[in-house]
Amino acid sequence: MSDYANPRSTWFTYDIVAEDPTTHARAGVLHTPHGDVPTPIFMPVGTKATVKGILPPQLERLGAKIVLANTYHLSNRPGEDVVAEMGGLHDFMQWHHPILTDSGGFQVFSHGEFTKLTDDGVEFRTVDYDGSHVFWTPERNMDIAQKLGADIVMQLDQCPGYPATRSFVERAVELSGMWAERCYRAHTREDQALFGIVQGGMHMDLRLRSLRHLEDCGDFPGYGIGGYSVGEDHETMFETLAPLASEYMPRNKPRYLMGVGNPTTLVHGVEYGIDMFDCVLPTRTARMGSAFSSEGRLNFKNSRFTHDAGPIDADCTCPVCTGGYSRAYIHHLVKQKEMVGSILLSLHNVYYLLDLMRRARQAIIEHRYGEFVRAWDELPAASDW
Repeated sequence: MSDYANPRSTWFTYDIVAEDPTTHARAGVLHTPHGDVPTPIFMPVGTKATVKGILPPQLERLGAKIVLANTYHLSNRPGEDVVAEMGGLHDFMQWHHPILTDSGGFQVFSHGEFTKLTDDGVEFRTVDYDGSHVFWTPERNMDIAQKLGADIVMQLDQCPGYPATRSFVERAVELSGMWAERCYRAHTREDQALFGIVQGGMHMDLRLRSLRHLEDCGDFPGYGIGGYSVGEDHETMFETLAPLASEYMPRNKPRYLMGVGNPTTLVHGVEYGIDMFDCVLPTRTARMGSAFSSEGRLNFKNSRFTHDAGPIDADCTCPVCTGGYSRAYIHHLVKQKEMVGSILLSLHNVYYLLDLMRRARQAIIEHRYGEFVRAWDELPAASDW
């Protein structure tokens, strides 16, 4: 273990309140300065300091406990100094509950040919903004994160896509490990937790190497698991994710599977001991006119909904499904490209995943999560996302 002390350990604790006897699922509570987060939990993504189409009071009513924002995008606009001047992200976006910011590394590396890696950091062009050249070191990334002021921040890492050569993934593990050490030393804000990120692609030995390096370099209060849902299929992902989470991740630290929002992946991720999830899927698919449901994916561009007076999902208790909004009306809004259609579908989709995790948590507490998984796998929805 590193000599670097972690004063944040008194601000952030994780309590396990129940463990399922037939699976590796566990229910817990993550304590943060802005409130407690019950786990397992889905975290809606507010990339640019807003969950698209949903106001903070609406998020509260849906049951959201924690939201995400993105370091890369906010550092470009409006800039981390502006956010700090406005009192930090909580005041800036009027969300006074926990916030997590990712490092922005995934967005940086998605720039492909406009990105150049060195041991010291990463140089990239902001091709989706003004095209300027930027160089991020781990220290610079931590400076941005601390100015934004989220409760939880992620180390700068390299996320390799799939497929990738073993040598490429191994280099990403090495870089991510070196950068984790530097992020840990540079991060000094005591009211903010820094999570390390386990990389390694689909190679179990590299995953374990990454995890051991993180455990040796600092007392991280939690761990992200990166590099999944980057092109591989569901079965390939769980070949390494399942044993990693259930057998090797520290028991007393929250485990955050990054960038995953497929309902079936959430259900099975919890089965293997994952505590936290995030994804843009619920709001992005809503803007495309689609909804989660117990019947599977519903595409409201389809004319079969023209005369359908029923709710999106008769089993759903979200404000949209219980508020009298018919499938026919939502079909009409989607076809006419009215923004209210996207808003209603976003409210429903976000609630759907929040409620799925609420029900999963209750099943764990009642020691029946194995039954919960089997019941889910029998639904049409299980194989439709």
